Amino acid sequence: MRHFWIALTLVLASPIALAQPASLDQLLQDIRQLRSSEQAAMREREAEFLRERDRQQQLMRQAEQELAPIKAEADRLKAEFDRLEQALADTEAQMKQRSGYLGELFGVVRQMASDTRSQWQDSLLNIQFPDRLAQLDRLASSTRIPTVESLEQFWFMLQEDMTASGRISRINAPVVDRDGQQQQAPVLLVGPFVAIADDQYLGYRSEVEVLQVLNRQPGSRDLIRDFAAPRSELADLLVDPTRGTVLAQMQQTPTFMDRVHQGGLVGYVIMALGALGVLLALAKLAWLFRVSRQIDQQANDLGNLRDDNPLGRILGVIGDQPRLEDLETLELKLDEAILRETPVLDRGNSLIKLFAAVAPLLGLLGTVTGMIVTFQAITLFGTSDPKLMAGGISQALVTTVQGLVVAIPLLFLHATLAARSKALTQVLEQQSAGLIALHLDPGAKRGE
Repeated sequence: MRHFWIALTLVLASPIALAQPASLDQLLQDIRQLRSSEQAAMREREAEFLRERDRQQQLMRQAEQELAPIKAEADRLKAEFDRLEQALADTEAQMKQRSGYLGELFGVVRQMASDTRSQWQDSLLNIQFPDRLAQLDRLASSTRIPTVESLEQFWFMLQEDMTASGRISRINAPVVDRDGQQQQAPVLLVGPFVAIADDQYLGYRSEVEVLQVLNRQPGSRDLIRDFAAPRSELADLLVDPTRGTVLAQMQQTPTFMDRVHQGGLVGYVIMALGALGVLLALAKLAWLFRVSRQIDQQANDLGNLRDDNPLGRILGVIGDQPRLEDLETLELKLDEAILRETPVLDRGNSLIKLFAAVAPLLGLLGTVTGMIVTFQAITLFGTSDPKLMAGGISQALVTTVQGLVVAIPLLFLHATLAARSKALTQVLEQQSAGLIALHLDPGAKRGE
């Protein structure tokens, strides 16, 4: 009974649809047929698996056969690599041993090439020998021991520069004029010191490898023209022994007007006050000299009183024949006349003194405004670029200098004018006192 139910379960679970059996015998026969077919399919699958296993084993044996020579070749190559690596190490050690001091020589040559490159960076002779800097760069950056040809080339360049340094040469080179136009022009090279074209000194611009006419010429064109002219005797010429450094600094050195412009608006006011003060002082000084000369002439001619000078006007207030009982009135009249003349002599001195006092204060004002500009530049751009702060610092320093330069001469001029005015006032007082003494002594003669 148990087998029956098992068979029934297999029949129901089989994917092959069976017809409804007519009897139990028919059912048993169907089950047997189904079992036989399943066993045949299992045997077929087993046979297929065995065939596939045999095929895989054959492929594996074939791969192993092919791997064996490859592995042998790899072992041979590894052994060859180890042998060559050892041979390379032995060769390097042997080369290092045989080279001796060539390594040190290589370092010295590279260092000398680099130092020479930095020395020739801004040399005027680069115009005459344009390829030597590139050769020095290759020699300085080389990673191999220099050859004999390289060393000879380096020596030849040094000898060439030495020879050219003591020679005057005429070449054609690109020259940039003051308008920025570049053109080929004949250039006179005086060693590595100066270059001349069209009777003007030239400066070397290493970044573009051209010569440029200097904005500020150190000498007269006649001196250059005489030197460049054909001749048999010696001629004078201004040269730069620093090989262009002095000429470059000359281009950057500000002129007097540049300094004035650096002071800004405050600087212009200071210079205007100074000029006005000096003109007033000189005019007043000339006027005082003229008045002094007129007073001296009047003192030598007291018999003919004139009103074109202070002494004549003072002496004219008493008349020709004063009476002795009017001496007190005479003194009062003379004092009054002197008091009228004194302000005229002192006129303008206080204004000049005011200019002398205001000039340093304006300089201080320019200093404060310049420092404000400097701190504003620091706030906006930081301290990475000092050129951004140069304008404010220049204004701060220049206005201070301008204030002092204006104040000091004005103080001396004010002191001179005050002393001269006081001296003329004393002369008037002395002459007045002498006149009173003359009237006290009727027997004395006027002028004695």
